Amino acid sequence: MLTLLQDVADEVISPRFRDLASEEIAEKNPGDLVTVADREAESLITKALTAAYPDALVLGEEAEAGDPTLEERYRGAEHAFTVDPVDGTRNFVHGSPDHAVMVAEVRAGTVVRSWIWQPQHQLAYVAEHGAGAWRNGERLERPPLGDRLRGVTSRRSWVGRALGTLSKLELTWVCCGVDYPKLVEGAADYALYHKASPWDHAPGSLLLSEAG
Repeated sequence: MLTLLQDVADEVISPRFRDLASEEIAEKNPGDLVTVADREAESLITKALTAAYPDALVLGEEAEAGDPTLEERYRGAEHAFTVDPVDGTRNFVHGSPDHAVMVAEVRAGTVVRSWIWQPQHQLAYVAEHGAGAWRNGERLERPPLGDRLRGVTSRRSWVGRALGTLSKLELTWVCCGVDYPKLVEGAADYALYHKASPWDHAPGSLLLSEAG
């Protein structure tokens, strides 16, 4: 699976990094960007998953935008995959290397395997339920929490607010495929999100739980 994500990134994502034409960028909703790279990457990943697992439901972010019933069917599926073809699309559009390609495998509602590939950072994060988490093949364990917890949020209107006596919230890396690895590595201690779409959070949540 990791090789698939790397190959797709090499084929249709990275060649367009900092080289997108205006007609290759659109809005699904106000402020919610999508690019030709998102659509092509999801198509390639979905095609490969469907060929390998014909009985599994594939929930892709872009497919869900065109079929609102897909997420409901995903929640009742015995076997499914989530696909986020370019997580951090806004970062990608604005030339930030903080974007990722993500897939999670879900069985009976439990995330059992996940893969996160950050093509510009050349970092691969893999997790398996009950077996651990890895970065570029090296076992990951989250460092102990410090005395002063650092909280981050992707919702800009929440930046600067504080929960009780905790420190004021800072801005995340605005990409779940970077945020969760940063949590695992100890760059932040907790994160607050406004939305909880499966393709955004399934891969990283397993990585975080498996890293302790």
